[in-house]
Amino acid sequence: MQNASSPEPLLKVRGLTAGFDAGPVLFGIDLEVEPAALVALVGANGAGKSTLLGVLSGLVPAAGGKISLAGADVTNERAESLVRKGVAHVPQGRRLFGTMSVEKNLLLGAYLRRDREIRDDMTRVLDHFPALKDKLPREAGTLSGGEQQMVAIGRGMMARPKLLMIDELSLGLAPKVVDHLIEVVREINREGTALILVEQDVLVALDAADRAYVLQNGKVALSGPAGEVKNDPGVRKAYLGL
Repeated sequence: MQNASSPEPLLKVRGLTAGFDAGPVLFGIDLEVEPAALVALVGANGAGKSTLLGVLSGLVPAAGGKISLAGADVTNERAESLVRKGVAHVPQGRRLFGTMSVEKNLLLGAYLRRDREIRDDMTRVLDHFPALKDKLPREAGTLSGGEQQMVAIGRGMMARPKLLMIDELSLGLAPKVVDHLIEVVREINREGTALILVEQDVLVALDAADRAYVLQNGKVALSGPAGEVKNDPGVRKAYLGL
C-alpha cells in the first residue's frame, strides 16, 4: 500500500519482459521514477537500456509485466498516446531531420499540441540552449554533434513532458560539451520535469542522478540512491575501473 506521506510514482514498472524475434532482451524489470526525479539507467552496451526506453515510449512491445504512468496502466499503449500523456523520448543518435531547419525540428516536438504556449516553450528551449538562437534557420544536419544533441533534447522539451527520457546523451561528444548538457539536464529537472538518463558513461550519469538502476544482461542487477550505487564495490570495479 502506498504510504500516505510519499507521492505516487510518476512511472512504475513491474515484472517487465520484452524482446525481439532473435530472443528476449528484458527479464522481469522493476523500476520506479518519482515525480521530478532524475534517474540514471546505466550498464554495458547490450544490457537492454535502449530496449527498455523503447518499451516505455511505446516503440517496442512489452511481452509481459505492467507499466503505470501516474497510477494508470499504459502497458503497450501507442507512442502517440504516451506523448499526449507526458512521455518524451530523446533517442540514441538524435535522429534529427538533417535537411530541415533547426526551428522546424524543434517544432516537431510539439506536433500534437494546439495551444498558444508553443512559442513560449520555444523561448524556454532557447534560454537553455542559447547557442541555437542564431541557428534556427540552418539545416539541422550542418550543426556540430553537441548542437544536434541540444536540438534533440529541445525537441523533447517542446512536448512539455512530465517524463523526459534521454538515451546516450554523451555519445560521441567532447567532455566539455557533455558537462554543459548535463548541467542543462539538471536545470530541466529542477524546473519539475522527471528524467531518465541512459548512459554508458556510468560516472557522468551517477554524478547527475538522484537514483540509479544498473542493468546487466536484461535484468536489474542493482538499484538505489545514485551515491550508494556509485560506491558499490561491484560497480566501481566493473564500470569505473576502481
